[in-house]
Amino acid sequence: MQNIYTVGQVNAYIKNMFAQDFMLGRIYIKGEVSNCKYHTSGHIYFTLKDETGTIACVMFAGQRSGLAFSMKEGQKVIVLGSVSIYERDGRYQLYAKEILLEGSGLLYQKLEELKKKLEEMGMFSQEYKQPIPRYIEKLGIVTASTGAAVRDIINIAKRRNPYLQIILYPALVQGEGAAESIVKGIETLDRYRVDTIIIGRGGGSIEDLWAFNEEIVARAVFQCSTPIISAVGHETDTTISDYVADLRAPTPSAAAELAVFDYGALQEKLWDYQRRMGSLLKNKLIYIRSIAENYSLKLNYLSPVSQIREKRQYAADLENRLQENMKKLILNKRYQLDIYIEKMNGLSPLQKLNQGYSFVADERGMAVTDVEQVKKDDLLRIHVANGEISAKVLDKVKMRRNHNG
Repeated sequence: MQNIYTVGQVNAYIKNMFAQDFMLGRIYIKGEVSNCKYHTSGHIYFTLKDETGTIACVMFAGQRSGLAFSMKEGQKVIVLGSVSIYERDGRYQLYAKEILLEGSGLLYQKLEELKKKLEEMGMFSQEYKQPIPRYIEKLGIVTASTGAAVRDIINIAKRRNPYLQIILYPALVQGEGAAESIVKGIETLDRYRVDTIIIGRGGGSIEDLWAFNEEIVARAVFQCSTPIISAVGHETDTTISDYVADLRAPTPSAAAELAVFDYGALQEKLWDYQRRMGSLLKNKLIYIRSIAENYSLKLNYLSPVSQIREKRQYAADLENRLQENMKKLILNKRYQLDIYIEKMNGLSPLQKLNQGYSFVADERGMAVTDVEQVKKDDLLRIHVANGEISAKVLDKVKMRRNHNG
């Protein structure tokens, strides 16, 4: 018996065949919307049909960011998605990722493909972006010579800096030849050496803005040596030139504000700096003058002349004190000397001799103060006030002392 498969196995096999088909993994399908239902879960179920057939479609809630409008019955749309088998029911359907209205859908597809190509080439990389000069003297503008965009740019630029030189290259910004005209404007102003270039126009549909999505415009912007600000359409509009330019402005008016410094604000800021610098300089001079005065006082106090004068006065004071102390010391010593003289006079042997006393010494010159020191026939020397007498001991008598006194 031949191999027998379950329904699930067959459905899984077919699903695998769909998954291996590269074309079915990312495919654009156009048709008319039918049986459109918004589920409470956020998923959208609908059918695409044309005169030859229908295909079931689903867009899951997580893919709703790829839908920029509300789907209605009968709309002509282009759906980007993948075709696969829903195994439970055994039927294939389109899993939608993006849904575009057919009128602009092909342009959006072309735009996405070009954007991906240029991004892979590195033309959107931040490392290639040039800084916009802070203060410019010449502003170049590539846009239509009539319309609100150029008026807004010129009015705002002149209001911010009345001394600014504005050079307008009147380019076609819509229709046949617009891309080539924009490229020529960029190249001309780049050769003219303006400081900054603004390219842009007012808002419109994707068809109206398409010239700024052309690859030749993107390459001209990328290769330009002058910094470029892209200001195409309104804030929600985005073009290829916005990605390639050095800076994107949401509107032409905003581009003028980004490109041109406010001369009045700068002047006011400079005046403010002048006032602040004057005030700071005045305070600094007061501070320096105070320090100089302090240094002057210190210099007067610490100067050699002042020091010498101070030391000289101190030396004079010491000299006076020394003289006073010497006088006091001499008087004191003189007084003590007088006392010592009186005491010496009282104790002097000569003084005693002058008073009638004499000094008796033996042959050895020793004072004789006791009769027991001599004996009969010893020679003595008797000293008197005016000379010396030699004597001989003939006799000696020892006196008895009265014990009562």
